[in-house]
Amino acid sequence: MARLQHWASVQPDKIAVQMADGLALSYRQLHEKAEGVARWLVSLGLPEGACIGILMENRLETFELWWGARRAGLYYVPISTHLKAAEVAHLLRDSGTSVLVTSSANAATAAAATALLDSSAPVRRIALDGDVSEFEHYASSVGADLPDCTLQGRSVGREFMYSSGTTGLPKGIKRALVPYERRLELPELEKQLRRMFQIDAETVYLHPSPLYHATGRFVVRVIETGGSCVVLPSFNAQATLAAIERHRVTHGHWVPTMFVRLLALPQSVREGYDLSSLRVTLHAAAPCALHVKQAMIEWWGPIVHEYYGGSENVGVTYIEAVDWLSHRGSVGRPITGQVHITAEDDPLRELPAGEIGTIYFSGGLNFEYHGDSAKALSAFNDKGWGTYGDLGHVDSEGYLYISDRRTDLIISGGVNIYPREVEAVLLDHEIVGDVAVIGVPNSEYGQEVKAVVELKAGKHATEVLGAQLIDWCTGRLSRIKCPRSVDFVDALPRNENGKLLKRVLREQYADRAVGDPHQESKALAS
Repeated sequence: MARLQHWASVQPDKIAVQMADGLALSYRQLHEKAEGVARWLVSLGLPEGACIGILMENRLETFELWWGARRAGLYYVPISTHLKAAEVAHLLRDSGTSVLVTSSANAATAAAATALLDSSAPVRRIALDGDVSEFEHYASSVGADLPDCTLQGRSVGREFMYSSGTTGLPKGIKRALVPYERRLELPELEKQLRRMFQIDAETVYLHPSPLYHATGRFVVRVIETGGSCVVLPSFNAQATLAAIERHRVTHGHWVPTMFVRLLALPQSVREGYDLSSLRVTLHAAAPCALHVKQAMIEWWGPIVHEYYGGSENVGVTYIEAVDWLSHRGSVGRPITGQVHITAEDDPLRELPAGEIGTIYFSGGLNFEYHGDSAKALSAFNDKGWGTYGDLGHVDSEGYLYISDRRTDLIISGGVNIYPREVEAVLLDHEIVGDVAVIGVPNSEYGQEVKAVVELKAGKHATEVLGAQLIDWCTGRLSRIKCPRSVDFVDALPRNENGKLLKRVLREQYADRAVGDPHQESKALAS
């Protein structure tokens, strides 16, 4: 918050954040609104370290709430608007949220979620807009005459993020607040990230994702460095190009699904916008197909950089486009610490370059899952190295390559099969838009390989097509790795971060008997 105050005094009229619809806040306006929100939150009796929940679409008010919570020494919990009431209730209950701020568009979910909570610990419900029954109105609450309260000396608040829950219930990662006396200090890793990503006061950062996504931290990073942020209401490929041109965007953060949709635009549309202002584009959160990344580099130039990490922050790797072109498929080398590849059955035995094992990091941050410290301990081995649970290998130069998540590994007849290897082959086929490879039950081998395919626009599923895709793999992979069956779907299940929800697919097929290799493709094509 002290950095926001600094920029509000140095460049008060500069735009801090702007929505695509034109609504904007200057640095002075953001600072003043955040101060008002902070005083309001403290007047509610929230002690330092308490939590507020934010459940809304991308809106300008999000920023005054973030910085208001930071000024008041509170945690703010960004909540996905895609969650059901029971899922929202879990986050509110687990985090101990005291105040929930929502929009009229999400008020029904908020009401249903809070109704599921213990009435002995009620959550104060605030609506930003509309006349929502039994909710307090945000503008009148924040704008009311408030009792005198001091903000001096309160720690710096921060986000309280939850994992995406791709393998179960979301787990909260609650970092310590920064004491007031250290409010101007920057951790060494943060300094390094700002240098690597070339973030400075001239940065114009485009945020095309939901603000409840973990990449919202990039917005904080940019504003605390004096740059400007442009926020889209949601991702739209052509609107994204228009925003880059209109606002002379220098930086952006993407997930591979966005790249796929951008590349799907007609060539005439892609060439119709001036993107020359772009300096750095980052992508993460999900694997990016090699041909997709290659196409983006050819289009945008060698500015498409990638990092690998997670909310737990046990380690981070980074690779710039130029290095990627000579190490295709790599997610880079560690920014800090060291990568270790260990045997899957022995987390203390390191493997040589080229061998696939569990990816561990030494020298990263320790963490705890909120309310489940035992779960966090399982992410570390006896040497204190931490893992995200992914499998991969390093080459002789120390570049890391991800093979798969341990939970996605297919074991057929005792043979380890890495789905991403099979997916990469299928994605090279001209009709395949997206694909998920999973293991399904097989009475003889334990598991067998199934491909669930999303076709490119204009293509139609047929029984013959399923057989062709299997034959395509047979000519490029060993027989055991090839799909025994192919299903076609309109859209693969992904969360809003672009992560493929293989857990959902595995659950769908868990109890299905395995039959004729082409039966599923035939059924879905009919």
